[in-house]
Amino acid sequence: MKFIISGKNIDVTEGLKKAVEDKLGKLERYFTSDTEIIVTLSVEKERQKIEVTIPVKGNIIRSEQVSSDMYVSIDLVEEIIERQLRKYKNKIIDKKQSSTGFQPEFVDQDYEDDTNEIKIIRTKKFGFKPMYPEDACVQMELLGHNFFVFLNAETEEVNVVYKRKGNTYGLIEPDFG
Repeated sequence: MKFIISGKNIDVTEGLKKAVEDKLGKLERYFTSDTEIIVTLSVEKERQKIEVTIPVKGNIIRSEQVSSDMYVSIDLVEEIIERQLRKYKNKIIDKKQSSTGFQPEFVDQDYEDDTNEIKIIRTKKFGFKPMYPEDACVQMELLGHNFFVFLNAETEEVNVVYKRKGNTYGLIEPDFG
């Protein structure tokens, strides 16, 4: 596996680099040797955060963990990614498609689902009234939701506005490129 390790507000020391490579190196049994693992370590006040992104065959496996100690965050992120891989294996590896990026042992192994299968229990249908993103944010607040799907009056595309930390908002637009 190829590690790309960077830091924000932190010097990536040899010790941290070794800890990341040792801990995330355990994931080697799932991925081929040419798989890239993108790791970003960051510090904000007392928060020690690690973000790991693994692009594989059109999917992105991602986890982010925060704690008061970077080494604890590194331990946690490896456990979460391993759990995700076992849980969603059948969804991320379609046997009819190529299993490029994954070890054959992982593809052939059957894992017990340690959690319930994802089930959609409710479907909603509603009409779209064209509106501007700012109006969609107001509507979202009025409904007391943390996201809102709407038809953007400027682009005539379906967009989503969502609530972010710090009482700010985000906009998700489709990219068909």
